[in-house]
Amino acid sequence: ARSFADIGDVVRGKDPFYGNPQEKEQRDKLDDKLKEIFKKIYEELIKNGKKQALQKRYNDDKNNNFFQLREDWWYANRATVWEAITCKAKEADKYFRNTCSNDTSDTNEKCRCKDKNGKNTDQVPTYFDYVPQYLRWFDEWA
Repeated sequence: ARSFADIGDVVRGKDPFYGNPQEKEQRDKLDDKLKEIFKKIYEELIKNGKKQALQKRYNDDKNNNFFQLREDWWYANRATVWEAITCKAKEADKYFRNTCSNDTSDTNEKCRCKDKNGKNTDQVPTYFDYVPQYLRWFDEWA
């Protein structure tokens, strides 16, 4: 889950941990590449006749960082990213804490929650990716 949340931070451009100076160049390259990708996504979106609505939604992005588009993309695709990360999870693998059914059960069955009938929902069993990184560190190291 920590990796999942960290990926969310990077995609959304909210990764506050810059680590050692030797990694700064790589992080800058990654962020520049993400800006290129989201610029292409934006350009494709405005081609589809929704230019005014999109310009209104993303109007404050003067530096072409595409932060709101990145947020929107993450929100729309986080379940797919979770599924990709956990696709190799074994049947008995669990998420690190009770997260399904109001903390009453583990996420057995490939780290996914089940519905009332016991069917796998492919629901992301956490909103850990929306918790600020420094608070995730408290949870990890506590």
